Amino acid sequence: MTSSALLVMDVQRDVVALADDGSGYLPRLRGAIDGARACGIPVIYVVMGVRPGDPEVGPRSKVMAHVLRAGLFTEGAPGSGIHPGIAPRQGDVVVTKRRGSAFSGSDLDLVLRARGVDSLVLSGIATSAVVLSTLWHAVDLDLGVTVLADGCLDTDPEVHRMLVERLFPQWADVVTIEDWLSAIGAPRPLS
Repeated sequence: MTSSALLVMDVQRDVVALADDGSGYLPRLRGAIDGARACGIPVIYVVMGVRPGDPEVGPRSKVMAHVLRAGLFTEGAPGSGIHPGIAPRQGDVVVTKRRGSAFSGSDLDLVLRARGVDSLVLSGIATSAVVLSTLWHAVDLDLGVTVLADGCLDTDPEVHRMLVERLFPQWADVVTIEDWLSAIGAPRPLS
């Protein structure tokens, strides 16, 4: 029997401020989170975090140098916190990673194994960063993967579209939040 977990990745204040396109991303994602909880599916939040002084960042890391110049992801900084619109609840796990993949420099694999999780449902910002990196890593670990196409967001809509329509379907199930909620039998909110 498959045991799934919903990963909510890098939906941090500063990241949302950079990427939110006004399409209702946070309310959609909140619906996925609420549906997972209603069905007993664990919600695991993943945040990017570097220590003050950036000891994890080497001089050859182009991506991390860009992130640091933008002032993103320093642990304890107000903008590095999980966006309050999708805040964790008591019992939710929050994992801190040090690089692109949710598995990189984190204890995510340990958390998943301890809970018997063998299938991931991916959501987060950005599609071309944490979602892509985590998908590859999960596939390499022989985990089942579902990507919530409208539960992911990218600063480049065309890159997002290409990934969810052309690349991700080669290795994962790609569905909308609404279709996923129907598949797991999540209760519908009252209109």
